[in-house]
Amino acid sequence: MHRFETRVWYEDTDMAGIVYHANYLKFIERARSDALRVHGVDQRAMKADGLVFVVRRMTVEWRAPAVFEDVLTVTTAATQIKRASATLRQIVLRGDQALFAADVQIACMDASGAPVRIPEAALAALRRLGAEG
Repeated sequence: MHRFETRVWYEDTDMAGIVYHANYLKFIERARSDALRVHGVDQRAMKADGLVFVVRRMTVEWRAPAVFEDVLTVTTAATQIKRASATLRQIVLRGDQALFAADVQIACMDASGAPVRIPEAALAALRRLGAEG
C-alpha cells in the first residue's frame, strides 16, 4: 500500500468551507500517479512507447467532509491485476477517519485508444503495490 499526504487548500473548498466533492478525484489522481511512480512505473517512458493508463471505471463513496487546512492521507493499493487493467482501492483519511473511498479501474491503451497488455515492468510494479500492507 502506498501513502500520499496532502493538505486541503482554500481553493479546494466550496462556499460552505468544505472540500468540493470533485476535488477528491484530484486528490486520488495525484496519489495514484505518485504510487505508480514510486513503485517503478515510468509513465513518460510508457507514453513515449505509445502507451498510457486511463481510468476506465470508478466507484466512489463520500463518507465525511474534509475542511480547509486538514492534512489528508490517501492510501492506494492494487486489489486486482489483469493483463490490460488493474483495480486500485484508494481511501482518503484524516487521521484514522476515512472520508472518501474509491475503487478505480485503470486500463492500458495504445495511441489509437485500443486496450493493450500492461508492460511487464508496470505489471511488476502493480503487483508490488498490491503485495504491501
